[in-house]
Amino acid sequence: MMAALSTYLIWGVLPLYWNLLARAEANEILAHRIIWSFIFMVVVLMVTKRWQSFKEDCRALWQNKKRGAILLLAAFTISLNWLTYIWAVNHGHVIDTSIGYYINPLMSVLFGIVFFRERISGLKKISLLLAAIGIVLMTYQLGKLPWVAVVLAVSFSVYGALKKQLHLNPFSSITLETLLMVPFAVPYIGILMMSPANHFSLATPDLALYLMGTGVVTAVPLVLFSYGANLLPLNVLGFFQYISPTIGLLLGIFFFHETFGMAQISALGFVWAAIVLFTVAESLRGR
Repeated sequence: MMAALSTYLIWGVLPLYWNLLARAEANEILAHRIIWSFIFMVVVLMVTKRWQSFKEDCRALWQNKKRGAILLLAAFTISLNWLTYIWAVNHGHVIDTSIGYYINPLMSVLFGIVFFRERISGLKKISLLLAAIGIVLMTYQLGKLPWVAVVLAVSFSVYGALKKQLHLNPFSSITLETLLMVPFAVPYIGILMMSPANHFSLATPDLALYLMGTGVVTAVPLVLFSYGANLLPLNVLGFFQYISPTIGLLLGIFFFHETFGMAQISALGFVWAAIVLFTVAESLRGR
């Protein structure tokens, strides 16, 4: 429980870390996040003596090209999610990110219905309808689609659906996902280091250290989550997952001083009602 709780607390306060890197562009932060996450995960595999298991997973994926293609697609999807999140935090959309992660579990249910033909209860159907009303209402009041929230929810739900088909050890999965993106990240960083836009240099030692730290803040909560998820019932994890967007919402209002008007309040009212119904439905199913 402490491992899972720590995961969501870290994810909740993560906007504060990205704020330290506000001088760097989202693309640069993402590229460093990929590279340093891969390096850190290699160290984790060695320390936890999972290297042999990792090699077996690589061999199995090499023999099954379809699973390898799914993993590659998952790597691109989670990179899109990371890029959107980083950009949103450093461009005044922290509240939108919290809305995105509030509706993410509901979006995952919708994906389960559409792609895996899963059956859900009447309460869950109502929760999906309420969440949809909230997004439509917010779009109408703002005059534009809250694209940050939608992209975050959809990309993470697609990522979850792809991972469900892989049945891959979480340690191997995150290592391989970052490894597949390293060939894109390394040349980009190489080109960037020859330009004035580079922030990974001796001229900016604080930013260089923060960029290296992106690997730690990415991998540590994933390791904690994989430990907690294996031991906790799903209904407890389902409750915990709303901790991080709640912290994000509070940070958006009180730390980043973002606008929180009737459009966001009314939309979140429907989303929160959807979450309550969804949680009740999960509890009943758990019993």
